[in-house]
Amino acid sequence: MNKVVIHPARAVPLAFLVTILLGTAVLMLPAAHVGGGVAPFSVAFFTAVSAVCVTGLVVVDTGTYWSTFGQSAIMAMFQLGGFGMMTAATLLGLMANRSPRLRTRLMTQTETRSVGLGDVTSIAKVVILVTLLMEAAVAAVLVLRLHFSHGLDWLEAGWSGLFHSISAFNNAGFSIHADGLMRYAGDGLVLVPIMLAIVVGGIGFPVLHDLRVRLRDPRHWSLHTKLTLAGTAVLLLGGFAAVLLFEWGNARTLGAFDFGDKLLNSLFISVSARTAGFNAVDIGALTQETWSLHYLLMFIGGGSAGTAGGVKVGTVAVLFLLVWAEAKGHTDTEAFGRRVGASAQRQAITVLVLGSILVSVGTVFLLRVSDFPTDQVIFEVISAFGTVGLSTGITAQLPVSGQMMLALLMFFGRVGTITLATSLVLGERRMPYRYPEEHPIVG
Repeated sequence: MNKVVIHPARAVPLAFLVTILLGTAVLMLPAAHVGGGVAPFSVAFFTAVSAVCVTGLVVVDTGTYWSTFGQSAIMAMFQLGGFGMMTAATLLGLMANRSPRLRTRLMTQTETRSVGLGDVTSIAKVVILVTLLMEAAVAAVLVLRLHFSHGLDWLEAGWSGLFHSISAFNNAGFSIHADGLMRYAGDGLVLVPIMLAIVVGGIGFPVLHDLRVRLRDPRHWSLHTKLTLAGTAVLLLGGFAAVLLFEWGNARTLGAFDFGDKLLNSLFISVSARTAGFNAVDIGALTQETWSLHYLLMFIGGGSAGTAGGVKVGTVAVLFLLVWAEAKGHTDTEAFGRRVGASAQRQAITVLVLGSILVSVGTVFLLRVSDFPTDQVIFEVISAFGTVGLSTGITAQLPVSGQMMLALLMFFGRVGTITLATSLVLGERRMPYRYPEEHPIVG
């Protein structure tokens, strides 16, 4: 009897959906809620979606509403979401059998976007190794710092350090503090390790795999690695400089800090805005210019096949190269001595257009069901789609219908582009005929 093989484009969102529903059920248990009782379905469901989709948007305070058991469940959900459900499945397969079946490897490739089936096993090993080592190292630093410098006892420091370390590496943005990380705004030994975890987790596992294999031979790095690293550097440094410029004299944010803390927090804002979702300053107090900067950084996000969201750095890099080639009158789109394939260009355009449509639809819907200003609504919508988790403070005040729209955006933001990219790649085929060419007027 033939077994039914689920198409990867369906398997990935289905796996995420099942995990969300299971997470919702766990969060509705009395043990998950402080003081017992059952959390409302809408609260549990929204939190589960936010956790599995590694976003960090919340409608209740994580540290006071959920018990230790509930917080542990949330942490487990964003750990699974960060791994990618299919990557996690492959890791389990590797533990039981070092030769995963073709079906498992195909589904894993949907999440990892690896170039060849032979790379899946290598990337899976890098995933588990880098994840555990990075989370453990950052947690150790945070625990020691929180205990010796902030007066937390070992148990409290241990839990806080572990929770924030895993949350940072998975770009989840969840915090057990009501003020996020604002209490540590002047502590570089807390913010810097968290930033490192965010960047490493969000750079993308194919890039980490490439660096592991060819670290000392950058000439042979893949074009994807070069574009991702270059794009990430431009966004981080550009965001850092822009935040410094826009917030330098804002007494409610950077204006209250000394020179060193201004530099530290400007960099932290730039890093966190690209899907991590932590805040060390009041997001609602930022200037309009910095909010606009966040729109761009949150929409772009991080590297492909990492823990970050957004339309991805590689997508925007390909589009930039396409525009640059067109402006110069070149027939080929090139970078680093390589030509970008036409299919990759079409896929990048498609991902960007569909992402823009989702943001537009979400914005119009929230404006329809709420009375909040347009700029705050746009911020919330892009934050949800980009699985960032930053908020100007309106998430909990939205009607349930608005919160469900954000949940839908988080889900599509996490699995929609994955599904789209996979369906485009697997569905690509050459037609046996071509229509006559014509050039409509553009621009």
